[in-house]
Amino acid sequence: MPERTAPATALVPPSGTVHWIGAGLSTGSGLAALCEAADRVRLWHRTEERAGGSLAALGLTGRAEPRAYTFPALTAELAPGDVVVSMLPAPEHAGLLAACVDGRAHFACSSYVSEAVLDQVPVAVAAGVVVLTESGLDPGIDHLFAHSLLARARAEIGADTEAEVSLTSYCGGVPAVPNDFRYRFSWAPAGVLGALRSPARYIEAGAETTAPRPWEVTRPQVVDGESFEVYPNRDSVPFVGQYGVPPAWKPRTFVRGTLRLDGWLDAWQPVFEELRRGDDRRIAELARELAARYPTTDTDRDRVVLAVTLDVRADGGRTWSGRYLLDMEGDAEESAMARCVSRTLAVGVRRILAGDLPPGLSRAAETAERSEEWLAELAREGVDFRRE
Repeated sequence: MPERTAPATALVPPSGTVHWIGAGLSTGSGLAALCEAADRVRLWHRTEERAGGSLAALGLTGRAEPRAYTFPALTAELAPGDVVVSMLPAPEHAGLLAACVDGRAHFACSSYVSEAVLDQVPVAVAAGVVVLTESGLDPGIDHLFAHSLLARARAEIGADTEAEVSLTSYCGGVPAVPNDFRYRFSWAPAGVLGALRSPARYIEAGAETTAPRPWEVTRPQVVDGESFEVYPNRDSVPFVGQYGVPPAWKPRTFVRGTLRLDGWLDAWQPVFEELRRGDDRRIAELARELAARYPTTDTDRDRVVLAVTLDVRADGGRTWSGRYLLDMEGDAEESAMARCVSRTLAVGVRRILAGDLPPGLSRAAETAERSEEWLAELAREGVDFRRE
């Protein structure tokens, strides 16, 4: 996806106020971290009572201000230099960003950069506004892992050395205790089904490949001795450039995808039959049925698995291999998904509050140096992973 830039403008000085919008399944201890870093935090939710209940559950009563979210109510309280953190569905980000640009407030989210958000980057730059995206788990921590591995491989092999490279990045939020469906919904079922209906583009055997129905190319994958199932997701190809793969290195395999429990493909066959028929009304109805049948409840424990692997084979037989693995279970205080997403987002928002990010578009990681800094912060704050 091409990025649009404009001449640099002075950064709007951060005000110290953070507006966190939404208190769903991905809001966790990152909000508490921002209560320590910011001068003032407001949690916007469907009602003030629900916002207050979420703050109480996080032990933040009195440390953040509950608010009933409506778009007019938010914009009425926005001041230059404030930071708006959107935990709302991705289609709502463009409207929030437009309000931020108008009010000269900064914007942050954990979602992929949409075309509608990207279109506003030039005006955000001109307004001195930071637009931080892709700063959650996937996308987010996966970017940090990939940048770190590629930097280490470049230092060992040499960026100008001709080589073949294989990178795989698989991430999944799954139930810690497997059920018959091999899944519980930690985000909107309509979004899960929509992602499965979207073609996936990736590199396999040195050539770009598109899977119109990503689940049809599901394959087994062993991670740390445990069997899973994986399939490609979205468009992996632009990340060859975003991750800084040297031009002299030919991607042999390059796949960013989704990880599921072993047995998921068989358990979901009735769902796939519905997706093949492509009846939009029926699929919307199915999403509601699945949400009711397989929700993530307060008694469930989730698990997040993220495995990023890089293999480089250079001319002359030299090789380099490395891997990052994050495998975390949620507990009674916080889900694994909430910890990974909200903690990573909080690291980025702290950078905005400190005035460390320039106007315009930023992601969780755009350099190897930044990746190492963010990974060190996450490790100190309870997001456990290991590098091999």
